[in-house]
Amino acid sequence: MKGGHEVRIQAGAGERAGFPDSAYADHGAQVVPAGELYTESNLVCRVQPPSTDEVAAMPEGVAMLSLMNVSRNRDVLDKLAARKITALALELVPRITRAQSMDVLSSQSTVAGYKAVLIGAGALPKFLPMLTTAAGTVSPAKVFIIGAGVAGLQAIATARRLGGVVSAFDVRAAAREQVLSLGATFVATELVVAGAETSGGYAKAQSADEAQRTRDALAKHLPEVDLVVTTAQIPGRDAPKLISAEMVKTMRPGAVIVDLAAESGGNTELTKAGETVQAGHVSIIGPVNLPATVPFHASQMFSRNILALVTHLSKDAKLVIDADDEITGPMTVVRDGQVVARPTS
Repeated sequence: MKGGHEVRIQAGAGERAGFPDSAYADHGAQVVPAGELYTESNLVCRVQPPSTDEVAAMPEGVAMLSLMNVSRNRDVLDKLAARKITALALELVPRITRAQSMDVLSSQSTVAGYKAVLIGAGALPKFLPMLTTAAGTVSPAKVFIIGAGVAGLQAIATARRLGGVVSAFDVRAAAREQVLSLGATFVATELVVAGAETSGGYAKAQSADEAQRTRDALAKHLPEVDLVVTTAQIPGRDAPKLISAEMVKTMRPGAVIVDLAAESGGNTELTKAGETVQAGHVSIIGPVNLPATVPFHASQMFSRNILALVTHLSKDAKLVIDADDEITGPMTVVRDGQVVARPTS
């Protein structure tokens, strides 16, 4: 390969995303059965966290890049440490300029925010856009996006393109301008706090009083909307509960909530990951692994992130894991037989 590396890929890995084995082989990769994948490997690149059985199949001392969801996979971290595997969590790529091309959370959140609106629109018992027909004028649906990070902004843009009347909320000061630039209304400006953002651009966990004020503001707005997409997450912790069961009861008949935080506990009290919960007249959808439902472009973006990371970790065609590096260091969760990152859930 151009970087001097030998690349092996699991047979059939890209088939369902529209990338046949021949496409990889034509570009110099070796396509091998799963049982031979780890033989003589120095670096293992994955999408989802490995199971403990998969960890056992890896050679001791290798390095691994993967989404890890570290707060929910502590048994896997311990197993990796026992085998002296150096593990780098893709979701912990720091949000700095140098690492933008390596940020899988941003690339996959783009996919998730887009698809969430399509799922919600499909579940609504009404049109999203305003329509003028021979049978009269149909009013546009009202869409509310909670959280204006990458997924939230893409959800806003998608809902706007589909013709919805869009409003959004975020506690971060920088988010207001971004929301308004996309043509959405910003809700509860008075709750925006200058110090609500981490150095990495994520929202900080709120105090009990701040969280209650947020819920009170959301409670006032929810009865006015048809579709809600929640995206609020805090890296390394369970998702904040923003919508209570009582708040759901106040929503319009046929309203839909699509909770993008379902895999980290959900932004509503009623969310169940991978399921649609019917709470009275409201549907609460808890999708999991949404990027996999848009596999071609999700894979394309993910692979570019991985290529940028592998290039960063390489020097003279050799793998270099530098714990003091401003990108590598924050990503490393297992090193030298020790779990070095164990976030509080």
